[in-house]
Amino acid sequence: MYGKKVKLRAFFLLLIFFVLALSIFLIFKSLEENVIYFKSPTEIKNLSELSDNNKIRVGGMVKINSIKINDKEVIFIITDLKNEIIVNFQGSIPNLFEEGKGVVAEGFIKDRKYFNATKILAKHDENYMPPEVKEALKDDE
Repeated sequence: MYGKKVKLRAFFLLLIFFVLALSIFLIFKSLEENVIYFKSPTEIKNLSELSDNNKIRVGGMVKINSIKINDKEVIFIITDLKNEIIVNFQGSIPNLFEEGKGVVAEGFIKDRKYFNATKILAKHDENYMPPEVKEALKDDE
C-alpha cells in the first residue's frame, strides 16, 4: 500500500503536530495562571463574585489624609473619585508614594472594601499616571 518512506514521513508530521499542539497548550496554560487583572475600586464594588485567591491589581489615586504608617504596615485608601477601597500593605513603600498621586497595588481582595497588597507600584515621576488608572478615571467622569 504505502511505502516505508511515506509512513515514516506521516509519522514525523503527526509527531511534529502533536508536539506543537502540546507546546501551545502549555504556553496558554502557564499564561492563564500568571495573568493579573487590573480593577478600579468601582469595578471591585460592582463585582458579582469575589475570589480571595486570585491576585489582582487595584489602581486609582491615594486619598488625601488617608495614609497611616505603623511599625509593620501601611494602611491607605485608593479612590477612583467615586468609590474607595482600604489597602493594607506590609513592607517598604516606594519613595514616590504619596497622597493625591496615582498608585497601583497588587494583591488579594478580602472583601469589597478591603484589600491586602503584596506589592505597591508607584515607581514613576510625579506627573505619571498608569494608563489603566487614567482610563478608569476618564470612564468614571
